[in-house]
Amino acid sequence: MTEDLGLKTEECIRCTWAGSDPLYVKYHDEEWGKPVYNDKTLFEFLILEGAQAGLSWITILKRRENYRKAFADFDVEKVAAFDGKDIERLMSDAGIIRNRLKVSGAITNAKLFIKIQQEFGSFTNYIWGFLPDGKPILNHIEKMSDVPARTELSDKISKDMKKRGFKFFGTTICYAHMQATGMVNDHLINCCAR
Repeated sequence: MTEDLGLKTEECIRCTWAGSDPLYVKYHDEEWGKPVYNDKTLFEFLILEGAQAGLSWITILKRRENYRKAFADFDVEKVAAFDGKDIERLMSDAGIIRNRLKVSGAITNAKLFIKIQQEFGSFTNYIWGFLPDGKPILNHIEKMSDVPARTELSDKISKDMKKRGFKFFGTTICYAHMQATGMVNDHLINCCAR
């Protein structure tokens, strides 16, 4: 079996990116591509995807619990209220990616997330409103090389969010966010987690 067509482990064929790391396999099987309609979880992935920019996802996944502690259990109201002292606290936290622009961006994004909640009733209403009929896009991926890094839809969402002032949410990060939150399902057609 070629890697591009899926990785077979324990009689289960998985997308090759899941590898054999138990944390990655659990994330692949239980979260990635599963629709999320909860603002708190959508905010969590917004922070995590922004932190991931330029890094591998496993780097962030291994620090997820540290992010949960550092960013007030992903409570958007608390993160939006972070100030200079919080930024310095986060910059000295070895459990997260200590990039000042990413840390400041997460706080800015929290404030903008709240504005969207106020405008649309929830962030869920806003982000899922970009999808046709508000339903997940189920792609028919036969090999991992067929998975796009961005789409016209991720371009559109990213452009709107950038216009609103969001940081670290270009089209590639946007598409990764869409995959992580199940707005799009890019599991291989023969993947056990599809």
